[in-house]
Parts: sequence; structure tokens; C-alpha cells
Amino acid sequence: MAQVPQTFFDALAVRTWCGLALETLGRAREEIDAINVYPVADGDTGTNLYLTVESAVGAVEAVFAGHAAGSGPEGPTLADAAGAMAHGALIGARGNSGTILAQLLRGMAKVLAGGDTAGADGQGLRLALRHAADSARQAVAHPVEGTVLTVASAAADAACGAEGDCGRVARAAYEGALSALAETPGQLPVLERAGVVDAGGRGLVAVLGALVETFTGERPRGTATAASTARVSAGAAGVPGARASAPVAAGSQSPVATGGQGPVATGAQGPVAAGAQGPGESHAHLVPGQADGPEAGAHTGPGECAEGPAVPGPDGPAFEVIYLLEAEDAAVTRLRERLDALGDSLVVVGGDGLWNVHVHVDDAGAAVEAGIEAGRPHRIRITHFGAGDVHTTGAERPPRERAQRAVVAVVPGEGLAGLYGEAGATTVLARPGEPPASGELVQAVRRAHAREVVLLPNDAELRHTAAAAAEQARTEGIRVALIPTRSAVQGIAALAVHEPERRFDEDVVSMTSAAGATRYAEVTVAEHQSWTMAGICQAGDVLGLIDGDVAVIGSDVTATAETVLDRMLAAGGEMVTLVLGDEAPDAVAEHLEGRVREGYLAVDTVVYRGGRQGSLLLIGVE
Repeated sequence: MAQVPQTFFDALAVRTWCGLALETLGRAREEIDAINVYPVADGDTGTNLYLTVESAVGAVEAVFAGHAAGSGPEGPTLADAAGAMAHGALIGARGNSGTILAQLLRGMAKVLAGGDTAGADGQGLRLALRHAADSARQAVAHPVEGTVLTVASAAADAACGAEGDCGRVARAAYEGALSALAETPGQLPVLERAGVVDAGGRGLVAVLGALVETFTGERPRGTATAASTARVSAGAAGVPGARASAPVAAGSQSPVATGGQGPVATGAQGPVAAGAQGPGESHAHLVPGQADGPEAGAHTGPGECAEGPAVPGPDGPAFEVIYLLEAEDAAVTRLRERLDALGDSLVVVGGDGLWNVHVHVDDAGAAVEAGIEAGRPHRIRITHFGAGDVHTTGAERPPRERAQRAVVAVVPGEGLAGLYGEAGATTVLARPGEPPASGELVQAVRRAHAREVVLLPNDAELRHTAAAAAEQARTEGIRVALIPTRSAVQGIAALAVHEPERRFDEDVVSMTSAAGATRYAEVTVAEHQSWTMAGICQAGDVLGLIDGDVAVIGSDVTATAETVLDRMLAAGGEMVTLVLGDEAPDAVAEHLEGRVREGYLAVDTVVYRGGRQGSLLLIGVE
């Protein structure tokens, strides 16, 4: 729809730009998702960018809503809106491209929020774009040309050479980015072999196109530097699964220029479609705490790379671990060193106590534990790349097909997220009072990248949410089986008998049977006085819940847990699973293990650390 052009970069312009960027990425998302060649074949870069900007939009809208609810006539300032945009993008960043986009927006916000005026002019926009590109590049330990970093630098270079108002500067930046995007196949061999442009750069072009529309009221059309009209099929380009490009009529809007649906060709290169990178995407290692430092102005020109390996080797880690982290700068520096030793594709961006961490590792649990030692990790997401889905330069294999089967599980704590991830499951973290929405579960199913998915909600209250997510995934052609697990310990039992080589129905029946044969309990602390099945409890009482109902009310954690365990084992059992929360007494596990060993012959016990899982202790008996 037509937009009223903004004269200055003020709070309203920030709001308009974010909304238009979301619309543009929404149109381009599937096309960007369609192809992935570097470095891991997971096609959801467009989705990652969309979700990152969606989070930024939500934060900006919240600022405007807050001011509208106030009594004063003044709306938010440019600093308010730009700061909200950057913060929202940071906490919602997905994948490497989303994380780098969040860093670019943070760099812009540093300039826009630093002025005393209500709005920035063309000169202010030039400075913001320059600082955004430089801060992202300076934050990268091993920059790789032919990625979104190259496109961002080209946009800033073009903007700095433009004169005039914000509209002229934005258009120059867009055209510079578009030209650089078309050249990325010649800078990164894997892109050239596949005949595609960089997916992250493609997304940035879409975002800059929205910036042009913000200040001119018109969507930008393609330029002579965009591409030729050559058309070859996706198969001829060597990219299985890519969509063939539809011809572009004379005078029609360029798909890349507008974030539209079609790929763009680059002459001899074949179709330069928006190559997706997904959760496995990576451009280099970002260095925390440097993006906005005194060296941020240093610029590495096109083709110049820092020393060190630029492209991963043919083998790589099996898991992607992502989480937000509340931590001090010094702790994050130590965290980066530890994660860098554990894996690669490390991205740690942010500041002011809040960071976004992304890394590829073989030991997902160790990556999560490192975050726990550094501070408070939350919104943890662990993705198993699957057999054959490892880092590659692109010469060894084409983009991978979907895995045949995967497991997606909701887990209540960081430790369980690591445990499930190591077992090959894609996880969604549910923190106390923050249950995941159906959309988050759908995204997790998509991240699993499989034809068949077993969904474990691990919470009775998530049954309807999980059912809605499963139904949505089925409309996308994914076969989903929902096993109604009501506790994470039932999910552990189901995952223990999971065999991807079996027929899908047989695997689901086996997992359902294992979960159903597992009684579950939890030990927690009452927050207020309440009527229960075991009587009236007071705030601070220790509660033992068996199969969802309060069965024991006590004053001591260990004694209450022992009573609960005895009641559960009275009906028999062969295996006891204990999952300790961070606030559980250290001695409780040892005491319960001893109780089982002495009182129940032939019963084994296994203990896991659940992290901040809400309850003090989870117990499973099977």
C-alpha cells in the first residue's frame, strides 16, 4: 500500500520502516528460505530474518502504545523508538543472519539515539548506516566476503557518497547493496557453484528497500546492476529444490528490489535466488563487546579478510545452540573463549548486560552449561543438524534433503534442553510462567527439517497448543504425530526408545507406550495458601505432586521427595529418573539414590541436572 513519505528519520519513521520491512520480508520469506548452500543446508534464513524483524516491530509498537496510554501529548522520541527497535531485534534474533541484522540495527540505533534532535537528516542517516556496517564487521573475528557483511559495507559506502535528504541517501544505500548482492557469487565459491546470492545479503536488500519506501512512499524498482534477464531452471543451477524463476515483464518490479517472490538471475551465473542459511547459517565469529567500541570505525574493504580460516572445513558440529544471556562483559569474554574451543560459527552480540549467543557444537549440554556459568541463559533453542548435515564449503555435497524423521520436544529447563538435544531432539524451552505459543512449536517443527516429526509437549496444559501446532505443520506437508506426554520425564522415556529406522507408526506406538508406562511426579514449593487433594497447604510448604495431583504436603524437601518416591515405587518399577532443579538441595539426589538402592532391589536410578526448571525435582518411575 502507498505510504506517506517521511522527511526526517524520527520515531514515526522508525515505526514505518520496521512495519514495511516486516511486510517485505513476509513476501520474500519463502523465496529466501528456498535455497541454502553456505555453510549448512537448513533453509529458513528468510524465516529467521522475518522473526527478528517481527520482534523489533513488537518492541517499537509497545513503545508507541505506552506513550499513547499516557496523559502527555508527546509521542516517543527517536531515541526511544530506535532503542526499542535494536532491543527487540536482539532478543528476537534467529540464526546468524538474524543476529547480524540485529547488530546492524543496534549500530544504527547508537547513532540515531545519540543526537539531541527529534529527527535525523540525510547526514544522520549516512552516519547511522556507516556505523551499522562497521560495527557488524568489526565484531567479526574472521569476516567472509560475499556475505551480508559485504552487502552492508557496500550500502554504507554508497550512502556516504550520496547527497541530499534521507530519501536520496536510502536509495543510494539500497542500490549499492543491490549491486553488491549480485556480485556475491563471484566472491564466495560456494555461491558461484550453486548460482545463488547470499541469503543474508538478500534479506538486507529487502530491509533497505523498505527504508527507501519509508522516505519516498514508493517501493524501489530494480536497477541495471541488479541482474540480467537470463533464466535457467533450478536444476540447471545445481541447486535441488530451488524454484525456477518466472520471467519478469518489461517495466515490472524487480523481485529482489521489492522483496518479491521470484529469484534474480545474474547472467552466466544462473539464477541468483535468495539462498537460505537457516539455523546453521554462519558468516564468521562475532566478538562481543567490540561492536560499539572505539575501533568500530575501522573498515575492511571488499576482498580484505582477517587472518584465520574463513570457511569451515568439510566436517563440523552436529548441534546448533542459541540462547539469550544475561551476563557481565567479563563473563561473556570468558564464555566466548570457552564456546570457541567447543565449536564454531560462534556469534555473541549485544551489550549492556544482555547478549544473544549462537554456536555450533558437538556437545550441546556443554554449550548450555557454559552459559549457565557465565550468567542467566534463557530462550534456549537446540537444533540437531542430522546425519550428513554438517559444515561444508559446498563442493562436497548439494543442499541436503529433509531428514526422514525428527523429534521436537518442549522442555522446562536448560539442562534438559541440553540432554534432549544430545539425544537428537529439537527443543523449545518453556520457562515458568512463559509457556511457548503454537507458533513457536511450528517454528521448531520447521527447524527440525524432517518429513516426519514426533512432537512431545511434556506438559498437560500444552496439549491444545501442541495440537494446533501439529495441525499447522500438517498443512505444510509434514507428517506429525503428537504424543501427549505430560512431563519431561515421560518425554525422556519416549526418547529412549525412539528408533528413526523403524516405520513411523511403529516408532510412535513404541514411544507412546514408553511414555504412558512412566509415572511422573514433581516436588515444588507452594507460593500461596491453597486447597489441594492432600489438604490445605500454606505458602512455603513443600508439595509432592504425583501424576499432576498434590499427594504429599511437607516442610522438608528431602523427606517429601522420599515419601513421594516410596508411594510411586509401591506400585512397582524398574527405573527411577531424577531431574534436579537449580534450587534443589545438593544432598537430595544422593539420599534418594540410597533409598532406592537399599529398599528396592533391581531398580536402577539415573540423575540429571535440569537447570532453572521451575520445580525443585522431577521424578519418573517406569
